Amino acid sequence: MSGPTTSSPLDAADLRARVQGVVDETIAYQSTVLENVSDDLTPLVDALAALLSGGKRLRPAFAYWGWRGAGGDPDFDDAALRAAAGLEFLQACALIHDDVMDGSDTRRGLPAAHRRFAGVHRDAEWRGSPEAFGVGAAILLGDLCLSWADEVIFSCGFPPDAMGRAKAVYDEMRTELMAGQYLDLLEQVRGGGSVERALTVVRYKSAKYTIERPLHLGAALAGADQEVVAAYSGYGLPLGEAFQLRDDILGVFGDPAETGKPAGDDLREGKRTVLVAIAAERSTPAQASVIRHHLGDPVLDANGVSALREVITDTGALAYTENLIGELLDSSLASLDTATLDPEARTVLTGLAYAATRRSV
Repeated sequence: MSGPTTSSPLDAADLRARVQGVVDETIAYQSTVLENVSDDLTPLVDALAALLSGGKRLRPAFAYWGWRGAGGDPDFDDAALRAAAGLEFLQACALIHDDVMDGSDTRRGLPAAHRRFAGVHRDAEWRGSPEAFGVGAAILLGDLCLSWADEVIFSCGFPPDAMGRAKAVYDEMRTELMAGQYLDLLEQVRGGGSVERALTVVRYKSAKYTIERPLHLGAALAGADQEVVAAYSGYGLPLGEAFQLRDDILGVFGDPAETGKPAGDDLREGKRTVLVAIAAERSTPAQASVIRHHLGDPVLDANGVSALREVITDTGALAYTENLIGELLDSSLASLDTATLDPEARTVLTGLAYAATRRSV
C-alpha cells in the first residue's frame, strides 16, 4: 500500500482511506482463511465488513501521528500506517462485546452484531433461541477481531526491537481496556456511584485506549524518549476523557442521524456515566425519583427520555460536563508544548484535539 513518505500533509480523508485499505485487505485475506474452513462462516466476515466500512479512525490517527510526532523514520511510513490500522480491529472487538454487554440494538446505524446474528437465526427458522445464538456468534466475532488486530500490528514490517517496544504498550493497552469494561459492568449492577468512580470507568474503558495508548504505540515504534512519552500522556489522557464525556452527552442529547443509535439510548441501557453521576449527586428527592424510575428502562419512551434530559439539564450536570470538557481540552493542548515534536504532527494533533471534543470527526 503506497502513501506519503515525507513531511507532506496527510489530511484526515487521506488517512482514513489508507486505513480502510488495510482493513479491506485484512478482511479479504481472513475471509479466504475462513472459507477454507467452511462456507457457513461467511456471515461472520460480512458482519465485520459492514461494521468496519465506516468510523472516525481516531485510534489509527493518534497512533500514526504519534509516530510521526516522535520523529518516525519516513522509510517505515507504510509499516506505521499498518500498525495503526490494526487498532481498528481492537476497536471492533470492543464495540461488538460492548454491545452484547449493554444489550444494544444498533451500532453505526446498523443492527448490532448480536442482533444481526439473531436475525439470521430467526430468518432460517433454526432450533433454539435466536438471542442466545446471536450473543454467542457476536462474542466469537469479537474474539476473531482481537486475534486479527494482533496479526496486523505484529506483521506490519518494523524491525524486531521496535516491535518489542510496541508489544509492551499494546499488551498494557488491551489489559486496561478489558479492566475498564469490567468496571463499567460493575457500576451498572451497583447502580452507579460517585463521579470519581464514573471517571475511573471513563479513563480505562475509553480514554486510555482511544488516545493515550495509541500515541504511546506510535512513540514506541519511533523509539521516542521519555519526554515525548510523557507529553503524549499529558495530551492524550485528558483528551481521551473529554472525548468520552462528549460521547456521553451525545448518548443522551445527540441526533440519531449522527450517533447511529436511537435517541436517549444510553439512558435506556442504564449507562452510569459521569453525566448521570453528577445529576444523581445534585438531584432533589423528586429528581432522584425520576432517575430511579426511568434510567435503565429497556422500553423507555420519548417521554421518559425527555424527563431524564430535563433532570440532567436542571441539576447543572450538562453544563458541568461541558465545562469539564473545556478544561480537559486546555490541559491536553498545553502538554503538547512540553516536548519537541515534529511541527506538522503538532499541528495535526492540535486539530484532532478540537475535532475529538467537538465530534467533527
